[in-house]
Amino acid sequence: MKSRKISKMNELAWVIGIVVCSLGVCLCTKADFGLSMIAAPPYILHYALRGVFPWFTQGRAEYAWQALLLLGMCLAVGRFRWRYLLSFGTAVIAGRVIDLWFLVLGGNAPYETMPARIAAFAAGVILTAIAIAFVFRTDWPVQIYELLVREIADRFGFEVNRVKLCNDIAMFVLSAALSFFLTGGFHGFGVGTVVITAVNAPIIALSGKLLDKLFTFDPRFPQVTDKLKS
Repeated sequence: MKSRKISKMNELAWVIGIVVCSLGVCLCTKADFGLSMIAAPPYILHYALRGVFPWFTQGRAEYAWQALLLLGMCLAVGRFRWRYLLSFGTAVIAGRVIDLWFLVLGGNAPYETMPARIAAFAAGVILTAIAIAFVFRTDWPVQIYELLVREIADRFGFEVNRVKLCNDIAMFVLSAALSFFLTGGFHGFGVGTVVITAVNAPIIALSGKLLDKLFTFDPRFPQVTDKLKS
């Protein structure tokens, strides 16, 4: 007998995606092996500016960076739509959740022992991938990272996966450059960045297959979802 799937997960998938992905970023930060090419630039900005602006937390750096990406995206596609602001709102919420997680975890200073760092990194990578798999299945506003790929592909008629690959490569190179020039080393960028780049997509794919067996992602509030998509 087939087990019944849990239905109407669209909105909850959005919440899980933000909360769990933010936790994954925090754990990878505390592991100190390097963040993903997506999470590294805001961390590097935070690290470089924290002495001058103590209020510039990693969470605030996250949505400040995404604001820059939003501006660049609008210039690239030559248009602005009001729903872009919803994606920026999602980025602000994610940044606030990151700072809340750091409060729970006792700050963003790296763990001192190697076993703790390895465990934090492994958990962070897995949780982030699972969270992204949830995000891919929701119709609610995504963060600017995902929006940028979708909008450029739509505006110029490019294939989405190809745009994502080019974006990932660009972010990887940018993360390395920012880390070197702004921090005088490779803070936030390291062997962990390479590992995440290699394993992230397969874990997301496996997580997605499992989620599709357990849940259906139709909206619980379809009228609200339709408004957010328009």
